[in-house]
Amino acid sequence: MSLKHALADDSVRIRVENPTSAPEHLVISAVNEAAFGGSEEAHLVDELRGDQALISLVAECELGIVGHILFSRMWIKTPSKLVPAVALAPVAVLPEHQRKGIGQRLIVHGLELLKNQGERIVIVVGHPDYYPRFGFSSAKAAPIESPFLREAFMALELVEGALEGVHGIVIYPPAFGL
Repeated sequence: MSLKHALADDSVRIRVENPTSAPEHLVISAVNEAAFGGSEEAHLVDELRGDQALISLVAECELGIVGHILFSRMWIKTPSKLVPAVALAPVAVLPEHQRKGIGQRLIVHGLELLKNQGERIVIVVGHPDYYPRFGFSSAKAAPIESPFLREAFMALELVEGALEGVHGIVIYPPAFGL
């Protein structure tokens, strides 16, 4: 199946996670565990739920939830202020549903929602061959100190110029363990 065909496939629906559904939380944990081969990302999602989570989306089809993405609040500490930003982490798709455009749909939908909510900056740590297709750039993130490999640490301006003059240190929520 081509990516173009998968993205046009109406059998997968993107929606906001039900924040009060314990059974849905368990399914989302299972999706993250299967996608990453362990429980670290599932635990991160559980820790970020609540005040720090800005947007949590699921991808579902007739079989149930097959993907998940979480966007949470983070900051960039500059010499004069804290600049709000958004962390994209994690994005997970069940292994048997990967390479069908589901992750791409989750990211695009989430970025659109963030922009509509007035967010200006999104940060991701990820594969340098994948995230630039969404506008993420390690060059944009260069003035921001982080504990991650430079090429994997990327930023996206949802508002043009949002990163102009922003130099500082990235501050993730405590759940990230940094």
